[in-house]
Amino acid sequence: MIRTVNLKKVYRTEEVETTALNDINMEIQSGEFVSIMGPSGCGKSTLLNLLGLLDNPSDGEYYFLDEEVSGYSERQRANLRKQNIGFVFQSFNLIDELTVFENVELPLLYLGVPSSQRKKRVEEVLENFQIMHRRNHFPQQLSGGQQQRVAVGRAVIAKPKLILADEPTGNLDSTHGDEVMKILTDLNENGTTVIMVTHSPSYAEYGNRTIHLFDGHIVTENIKEEFRV
Repeated sequence: MIRTVNLKKVYRTEEVETTALNDINMEIQSGEFVSIMGPSGCGKSTLLNLLGLLDNPSDGEYYFLDEEVSGYSERQRANLRKQNIGFVFQSFNLIDELTVFENVELPLLYLGVPSSQRKKRVEEVLENFQIMHRRNHFPQQLSGGQQQRVAVGRAVIAKPKLILADEPTGNLDSTHGDEVMKILTDLNENGTTVIMVTHSPSYAEYGNRTIHLFDGHIVTENIKEEFRV
């Protein structure tokens, strides 16, 4: 699904040049659950942004679904994103003015899905995530755990091949964090590829392998014994 070759990201201003990622070489197969760990500022979120086609690398190659996409325009990246990738963020990123139902429905509107199909799919997701009883509530009326369930529901509503989760449990207590991890694990077991950035060693263990970043480099990669070839 994903392959990078000497991927690099450099941020430049008039005064300074900062290398956020340097020579990132990695492969991720369809159906994997990969955890990414490392200290703050090591490049984890930058890597997730590149993998999610939110940004282009400064150098190197990025193959997504066998397409070399490193030089794609924003329009090309947006088309690939909306058809293939769902995002889950630490801060939920729900739209305060929309109800739970409307927040989850949003990706289907962008894809032009007819109204009757949207209603059916949103209701299925709300039922699966046990949030149907809050369908007409607004984000500020929900607990943190409920907001993250809505955010995950929005991420999966279009049935993407890939879920990118950036610290999805970071603002949650352990109980709600465990709930979100169960949802991500269930999605992965049903065939969705999951790449998750986390500071939590225990949550990283949900993945079949863990990639460790430091100062913009991959320094180690741990593969669970049962997934070794």
